[in-house]
Amino acid sequence: MRFTGQCRCGHVVIEIEAQQLPPLYACHCLNCQRWSGSAFGLHMLCEASGVQVTGETATYRHEYHGQSSTQHACGVCHTRLFNETTAAPGMLVVRGGVLEGAERFAPIAHIWTRRKQPWLVLPEGVAQWEESPTPEEFSKALG
Repeated sequence: MRFTGQCRCGHVVIEIEAQQLPPLYACHCLNCQRWSGSAFGLHMLCEASGVQVTGETATYRHEYHGQSSTQHACGVCHTRLFNETTAAPGMLVVRGGVLEGAERFAPIAHIWTRRKQPWLVLPEGVAQWEESPTPEEFSKALG
């Protein structure tokens, strides 16, 4: 299957090649709320080898809780597109909202729910953690 997306201005295009839809999850931490300007960040965990990026991105690197994250955004319109993190080697965390047809995707997990907006009701039966799950818990939930 091929999934495509782009930044707001179209300067950067992302193509994801995968056997099935990569796992999509919502993060409700304060950083994701502030970066997205919304109630949560919508992230798709993809094998880096299956993601092709066309166009130049601007990067921002930061350290957190002993991990390192490099954020990639369009160098023209500054749409945040994906990040790489030492917490998930070999993976890219693609922003779900930049993909074509994103309205068809529903998160299969929610993390940092202790920071979620009080008006947001999460669906029953979907994996949820008040903070970050262990890598083993997260892997099991994402399938």
